[in-house]
Amino acid sequence: MMQPNLNIVPFVSVDNMMKLVLSIGVEAFLTGLAAYVEDDFRRWESFDKTPRVASHSAEGVIELMPTSDGVAYGFKYVNGHPRNTRDGRQTVTAFGVLADVSNGYPLLLTEMTILTALRTAATSAVAGRHLAAKGARCMAIIGNGAQAEFQALAFKALMGIDRLRLYDIDRTASEKCVRNLKGLGFDIHVAASAEDAVEGADIVTTVTADKQYATILTDNMVGAGVHINAVGGDCPGKTELHADILRRAQIFVEYPPQTRIEGEIQQLPADYPVRELWRVIAGLDAGRADPAEITLFDSVGFATEDFSALRFVRDRLHGTQFYEDLDLLADPDEPRDLFGMLLRAAA
Repeated sequence: MMQPNLNIVPFVSVDNMMKLVLSIGVEAFLTGLAAYVEDDFRRWESFDKTPRVASHSAEGVIELMPTSDGVAYGFKYVNGHPRNTRDGRQTVTAFGVLADVSNGYPLLLTEMTILTALRTAATSAVAGRHLAAKGARCMAIIGNGAQAEFQALAFKALMGIDRLRLYDIDRTASEKCVRNLKGLGFDIHVAASAEDAVEGADIVTTVTADKQYATILTDNMVGAGVHINAVGGDCPGKTELHADILRRAQIFVEYPPQTRIEGEIQQLPADYPVRELWRVIAGLDAGRADPAEITLFDSVGFATEDFSALRFVRDRLHGTQFYEDLDLLADPDEPRDLFGMLLRAAA
């Protein structure tokens, strides 16, 4: 990873990201990534924090997610276009950059479509480990698209979840999950309805894609002691839970100024009390206080999680061939003679 030429930046393509993940093992990768996510939550106060910069349209959203800890700077470009699947495209695509704050030079350029799926699942499982009832083994996943298998494997790796109850309005999506997770240690039930899916579940993950106010879970579907991992509601005008559930639950969020705009709590008054996940991880908040209470992780994704993922990937590239040398930066012999560099190229 040490580059002798200042113009060269390591680049991880989709192909190399897949090779890196598979060389480590999906569950081991998720476990390692979760440790980085948790570590960065513990030092939350060292980060520059700002809500993501979003450009919304009728078709979807394009976002930039930046942060820095004063030593490194990271950002992710990501889109969310639920209708893309009609054209054979991904709903979410992304790439990211990690840079050295001391000189501004990029340290890494990488795909983040696969990496975002992994970091979202790892963050969900970190929250679940701190907020779900002890001994949780059964998880319902409502919405069985691109994120579902990652969620299942992250909760298995970090919490020992081994029973899944799957539901999607498109049954072929659930059947896809069953095929992909076959032989990976799960007892899987494909549910006939969302109500069927949540029956007996200790953890309920909602991860649907429709960009609208939706009611995936109603109040009567959520019993005492359940932990809800609400992943799908992640932009203004897009939610998954009935507001009555929110009023019954202890709500934990990543960054309140962003979550109040994009998360489930956009349905509640702007001053409605919520708790911050980093305080639980840092030991400043006890998190779940009673086995019977309902906990909710209102997850929208935050830039520090992408920063953690970028750090994790960069550290794992050492000694591998899972990257390419990308000629990304101009590096003239004399730093002030950029035009001369252009002339010499012509000659």
